[in-house]
Amino acid sequence: MTERDGYEAGTPSWADVMAPDIEKTTAFYGGLFGWEAVAAGDPESTGGYTIFLKDGKSVAGAMAGSAPGPVPAVWSTYIATDDADATAEKVKAAGGTVMMEPMDVMTAGRMGFFVDPTGGAIGVWQAGDHRGAQLVNEPGTMCWNELRTRDPEAAKSFYADVFGWGAEAFEGTPGYSIWMVGEAGVGGVMDMAVAEMPAEVPPHWGVVFAVADVDQSVATAQELGATVTTPPFDFAVGRLAGLIDPQGAAFSIITLAEQAEG
Repeated sequence: MTERDGYEAGTPSWADVMAPDIEKTTAFYGGLFGWEAVAAGDPESTGGYTIFLKDGKSVAGAMAGSAPGPVPAVWSTYIATDDADATAEKVKAAGGTVMMEPMDVMTAGRMGFFVDPTGGAIGVWQAGDHRGAQLVNEPGTMCWNELRTRDPEAAKSFYADVFGWGAEAFEGTPGYSIWMVGEAGVGGVMDMAVAEMPAEVPPHWGVVFAVADVDQSVATAQELGATVTTPPFDFAVGRLAGLIDPQGAAFSIITLAEQAEG
């Protein structure tokens, strides 16, 4: 098990899903990944925020949409930071937009939410009591986060200024680069044009979850009401598929090559 008790600044540390019906969301992901849903403290104080547990460890979150009108279901990625307020200033200086100014989430931590100049929305998390996902890179947990954009060069410049990320081309996959923190790859950036993604799909940060068997998980997801956007296919890292959950939140699943071999 890959357990974590904190994250280096600049590393994706958490993901959560916003959806109109939190009960349907928890039922779907419980059925797909075996997640247990628990309230994150007093619902009146947390807005009903839900923590998903896998083997007793926190792995992701969920919240009900609260904006006026229909709320699109969406997965969001959060990057660890030592100073959310300083990160917000870097976002502004680099040409990004602050959607949510940094705010305290009780004693859990401090968060902000931004949009990069290419249209990708990203959160930051300054850890307090909540230090991020406690279990990653195992079946049923988050294992990768990637920006899908139509202007990767602008994105690379922005994220270098905000998080100090480098970007290295991923050999064998045209239009794909790895975000680097020092010598460590912490995420990816995909050129949506090279990947021939439909024009109606907006730039976004995607979340990828590991599973033991992609094909079986796709079948289970469909039984639970999900839509397949990318059928399972093999590539250098493993076997990947794209899904949209019953409420419209897109995500990906992968059987990592080393886990399949193991």
